[in-house]
Amino acid sequence: MTNINPSHANKQLLAGYCGIIMGGLGLHKFILGYAPEGFIMLVISVVGGSLTYGFTLILMQLVGLIEGMIYLNKNHEEFVKTYFMKRQGWF
Repeated sequence: MTNINPSHANKQLLAGYCGIIMGGLGLHKFILGYAPEGFIMLVISVVGGSLTYGFTLILMQLVGLIEGMIYLNKNHEEFVKTYFMKRQGWF
């Protein structure tokens, strides 16, 4: 049995929905406490998007969409084990 904090359920839903809606900016990474990964996504989206006419922003939005769907489709115990105990940063 994993150490389940009641706030993990809220973070799972919030990170999943933010990943789907605003995944290109990496907001879902910041919610889970992955600041370096969130900053990488933000920089790629903003700087890369301005240099490539939005192409990298679309790619980062696709990554965020996939990660948001993964977050919402995992059961709660598996989510806590993967993202809070093992600290898996990507997918």
